[in-house]
Amino acid sequence: MQVRRIRVDGQVRTQRRTDGAWEPADASLTPWDVLGRAWDDPAPEDAAPDDPGTLLPFQPLSFRDYMLFEQHTIDASRGLVRRFHPAQYRAARAVELLTRRPFPAFRPHRLLQEQPIYYLGNHLTFVPSGTEIRPPSYSSALDYELELGFVLARPLLDATPEEATAAIGGFVLVNDLSARDVQRREMASGFGPQKSKHFASSMSEVLVTAEAVLPHVDALQGRVVVNGEVVAEVSTAGMRWSLGEVLAHASRSERLLPGELFATGTLPGGSGMETGRWIGPGDELELVLDGVGRVEHRVLPA
Repeated sequence: MQVRRIRVDGQVRTQRRTDGAWEPADASLTPWDVLGRAWDDPAPEDAAPDDPGTLLPFQPLSFRDYMLFEQHTIDASRGLVRRFHPAQYRAARAVELLTRRPFPAFRPHRLLQEQPIYYLGNHLTFVPSGTEIRPPSYSSALDYELELGFVLARPLLDATPEEATAAIGGFVLVNDLSARDVQRREMASGFGPQKSKHFASSMSEVLVTAEAVLPHVDALQGRVVVNGEVVAEVSTAGMRWSLGEVLAHASRSERLLPGELFATGTLPGGSGMETGRWIGPGDELELVLDGVGRVEHRVLPA
């Protein structure tokens, strides 16, 4: 089943679709038992400015973004050095060609092998698909990140991976917008991303309920399209930790609530920093994850 919210005559309406057309949700989905009060508390800013009928499918109560794909970390680190440190990039590539292995500094921190790693993002700056976006005033390196997002339907505390998986309410495509020139300095501080990430994120306008995605969550396919050209094909294969393990770890001695949003981190190939296809003013960006959703944005000047 798919669920979305739209604005009709100034009122927020919840709709659902199983096979055919969209239809009004019945009383059991208002508030919807999958997402609890997140459906009852729409943020007033969550309509796209150029489309007053488009809303976020829900307003997240929090946002934790993970690093589950080692290959993305390697390729993104390589791309960052290629753009901002070209001399170091040439040296690192020479080592890689000689050893036929990723340059050691490009690999994720060893903690990833011991536990899931995440940062806590800004859940209040999510915008829906269709919103025009612009780089923050302090950055000249805007980037996108195609990720799989999942939201809790039930509270968790000290859960097992099986209990945690059963608490997932649904899935969306998450676009973790990033200011890469700012991010590299913030990461070097040891405190993780701050202004490089918190200015904006987006998600698809439709939430797909868990039973439609979980059976093949490790085999989803997607793509990045810029100005009508496919620049990358992506997949959810190869996650270091399962979604149940991610949520179980997050729930250790910490109560998690319905409506909290999590994301896998960027699917390999799902960012401009990896492919070298950066976005700028006038570009039309489309991120697609088959069976989950899509995000579309036009990039404005800073």
